[in-house]
Amino acid sequence: MAAMVAIMVAVPAAAPAIQSHGVTVPFSEDAKVAAMVAMLASCGGTGAKKAAENDANTIVLFDGTSLEGWRGYNKDHVPSRWTIEDGCLKFSGSGGGEAQTGEGGDIIYAAQKFKNFELELEWKVSKGGNSGIFYLAQETAGPIYISAPECQVLDNENHPDARLGVDGNRQSSSLYDMIPAKPQNSKPAGEWNKVKILCYKGTVVHYQNDVPVVEYHLWTPQWTEMLQKSKFSEEKWPVAFKLLNNCGGENHEGYIGFQDHGDDVWFRNIKVTVLE
Repeated sequence: MAAMVAIMVAVPAAAPAIQSHGVTVPFSEDAKVAAMVAMLASCGGTGAKKAAENDANTIVLFDGTSLEGWRGYNKDHVPSRWTIEDGCLKFSGSGGGEAQTGEGGDIIYAAQKFKNFELELEWKVSKGGNSGIFYLAQETAGPIYISAPECQVLDNENHPDARLGVDGNRQSSSLYDMIPAKPQNSKPAGEWNKVKILCYKGTVVHYQNDVPVVEYHLWTPQWTEMLQKSKFSEEKWPVAFKLLNNCGGENHEGYIGFQDHGDDVWFRNIKVTVLE
C-alpha cells in the first residue's frame, strides 16, 4: 500500500516591506512561491543536504581544492591574486582600490550561466574590506557591475561605503546602492557570514545569516524606478542603466562572479541549485 507524504512549507503570513528611495518593495507572494520551490529542491536535514550535493540540480562551484570553471572577467585565466587558501577561495588585496593591478580583477564562474537558481556561500573580509557577489552578469566592455545586480560584501564597521548611499543601501547583503539589507545582521570583519541569493522568474531575495533581508523584482517598472534613483540612472550612467534594466540579456541568464575591490576577502562552500 503506497504511503502519501505531505510536504508543508511554513511561510510567514505577512512580512515587512522594504523601502528604498521611496520605492516600496514588499515581501510578496511571488517570493513565498520562490522560497517554496527552493526549499522543496533541498528539503530535509543533514542527510538531505548530503544528498543535495550529489543532486543533478546542485552544482558545487568551488570545492576548496580547484578553480576549475573559474576565470577572470574578460580574461582567459584566473588572475594570480585569486588563490586557494585553507580550502577557501581568497583574493589577496592590493590595498589600492578596485582592480589596481594586472594580477587582480573580478572573476566569474564561466562554465555555466544561470537563470533560475539558489546560490549559497559564506564570506569574510579583512578589516575595512569591501567586495561583492554578482549574478546574471554579462561580459561587456565595461566593469562587471554595470551588467549585474550586486549583493554587497562589506565590513560595515570600518569601511566608509557603509555610511554612503541612502539608508544603508551599501552595507553588506544590500542590493548595492538600491535596497538596504534589513535587518542588518552581518558579522564583523574576520568572521564568516552566510549568504543565499534566490533568483526565480524575476523575483530575487537576499538572505544574510539565514534571515531574508532584501527582496525585489527584476524587469518590472519598480526595477526601472530603482535604477533611475541610483548611481546607475539613465542620466548618470546610460550604459549601465541600459544593461541593468535588461540584466541577464535576452534569455534572462548570466554568470556568477566575485569582485576585486582591492581588499582581502575569502569565500567558501559555494554552490548553486538550479530551480528550472
